[in-house]
Formats: sequence, structure tokens, C-alpha cells
Amino acid sequence: MNRHIGVAIAGAALSLGVVSAHAGPCTTAIAQFEQAVRQSAGNPGAGPMAPQSIGAQLDRQPTPGSVKRAEERAQASFAATIARAKRLDAQGNRAGCTRALAAAKRMYNLP
Repeated sequence: MNRHIGVAIAGAALSLGVVSAHAGPCTTAIAQFEQAVRQSAGNPGAGPMAPQSIGAQLDRQPTPGSVKRAEERAQASFAATIARAKRLDAQGNRAGCTRALAAAKRMYNLP
């Protein structure tokens, strides 16, 4: 998948969780991470990552379709994790939103 499309999808997913008037315990940290993601839009090395598959470890060459599916799965997982962090933040669950945000940061390559 084209990195620009991936970043556009990430931006759209991130913008779905508009910060409400009542800020939660992680609102600032989430906003700072989202800003870093938006700023990485022009960097071809930036974007959601996923662990290498078993097939890739068995000397199988990836196809354009398998690469695209892997990128789409990584993007969907990243978007779901950010959404979970925002839900937990809205609920006032500091520990939960901190864990979810940390997971999202591990998923996203910010060179």
C-alpha cells in the first residue's frame, strides 16, 4: 500500500476521536502522539508495523497482494488501538489508556 494512502487512513482514523470538552487523563499524551503521526506523513519509513509472519520466515517471497493485506491489517490494528486508548481516556481510566497508548506507539514506526 502506498505510504501516503496509509498515512491518510491513519489521519482519518485518528481524527474520528475528536477530543471532547472534558479532557481525560491521557488526552494530552494522545494528542501529542497524533500530532507526531501527522507530522510523519511525508516520511516513507513511517507508519504502522506488524510482526513478521511465519511465511516470511520460511523463505517465501511476499507478493504485492500479501504486502498490501499485511499493511491493511497493521493499519486496522493501529487504528483500533488508538480508538481503545481514546475510549479508556474518556472513561477516566488512566492505567488502561496509558497501556493502550503505549501499545499504539510500539505499533507505529516514527523514524
